[in-house]
Amino acid sequence: MQRVGHWINGTLRPATQSSSFEVRNPLDDSVYAIAARGDLSDVADAAGSASEFAAEYARSTPSDREQWLITAAGLLQQRADAFSEVLIDEIGSSISKARMEIGIAVRNLTATAAMARQVGGKIYPTDGIGRWSLGFRKPIGVVAGITPFNVPLIKGVKHSSMALATGNPFVWLPSDQAPVTASMLTQLYCDAGVPPNALQLVLGHGVEIGDALVTDPRVAAVGFTGSHRVGRHVQRLCGENGKRVTLELGGINPLVVWEDANMEAAVKAALLGGFLYQGQICMASSRVIVHRSRHDEFVKRLCGAARGLPMGDLRDPTTVIGPIISEKQRQRIRELVADATQKGARIFCGGRWHENKLEPTVLCGVTDDMRLHAEEVFGPVVTVSAADDFSDALSQANATPFGLVASVFTENLDLAMRFADQIDAGMVHINAMTIQQEPQVPFGGNGESGFGREGLETGLDDMTQWKWVTLGPSNP
Repeated sequence: MQRVGHWINGTLRPATQSSSFEVRNPLDDSVYAIAARGDLSDVADAAGSASEFAAEYARSTPSDREQWLITAAGLLQQRADAFSEVLIDEIGSSISKARMEIGIAVRNLTATAAMARQVGGKIYPTDGIGRWSLGFRKPIGVVAGITPFNVPLIKGVKHSSMALATGNPFVWLPSDQAPVTASMLTQLYCDAGVPPNALQLVLGHGVEIGDALVTDPRVAAVGFTGSHRVGRHVQRLCGENGKRVTLELGGINPLVVWEDANMEAAVKAALLGGFLYQGQICMASSRVIVHRSRHDEFVKRLCGAARGLPMGDLRDPTTVIGPIISEKQRQRIRELVADATQKGARIFCGGRWHENKLEPTVLCGVTDDMRLHAEEVFGPVVTVSAADDFSDALSQANATPFGLVASVFTENLDLAMRFADQIDAGMVHINAMTIQQEPQVPFGGNGESGFGREGLETGLDDMTQWKWVTLGPSNP
């Protein structure tokens, strides 16, 4: 059994008997680790340490910050097996999903390293004769990040690497279901040469210490990934305290399959998009909308493929379906499916539990009075509905307060572009599944799915502030 602690002021603070919590392996709910349970004083110490180091870290050179992140990427590749083991046991990843997550994290580190040289400026035109008008980007200060359990390495890297690349110290509150991954990444950064005080790690329960971190006056900007309910709470706190905030929240994401679609490709996209990591991905395509003429064929094909998804050993590369993260979430999924079936929805495949794993489940007949219509499942549950025409499909796809990502499968370019233009989503993929990730793109959603965008260019705007400097005589 592992014990993990905070990393504050360049010092490891281990978990103690009186101030710790258990981390459980979702496969069998056995205790996997004991983690330090942070309190308000830990948050204050972390924010204070980061703030005291902010000016010095802002003076670090682009070459240094670039090299630290490139070295970190190399170390992550070297330690891929160790990280995979933790992702399997701590959050119930399959080995294939763990390897995918590590690969994405490595690409994010290398891409973000280049941003260390983008904290520049420009010359502006001015009316003053013999005068220069200059604009400079400066680091904003202490950046806080709050990250989820489902992709703890990807989100830990995305939140931290942009802050570190742009000269800002980072304070990290990871999910209380993934503290071991966070501790390993923190150690990796230190081994890569990142100055100890540039990165602070506080473990604990967000409900107990999250507000203190968000509202600490020394924190200038906050990045949050998680549920829309908590995200809106974080946004309110940031607004009240004059802080920048970026939110990447959930989604009930539509995948539209039109009558001329490549059915094999569409089924594969729905299968992976709906059931990868047992649906515990914010970009999961939990709603599939099919042209009525292809609806029955699609459901038959999807269920046939879903029944064949392996649910075996998580270390077997062929395994796709693993355990749901916690008993609380398992019970919530049971309630959502039961509510739908009691009100008339029909389960076409799946619906059976094997200890902590749920078979890939496909339902039809979901109506707007059912919770499945309005709530993000975060489990291996996909609903399929029929649409009569483009207007009907678009109306169904937009019938949600969320707007993270959407996909459409069609050979009709005009229809595809009209869908991309009119769907209320921050990201749209044509003839590809909803789960897509690249470091350079503006990543995020509309409505209840987020606020702002993650990415390289967008991150540069979030993590820096402009300073205007003039040189020369003023205009009389």
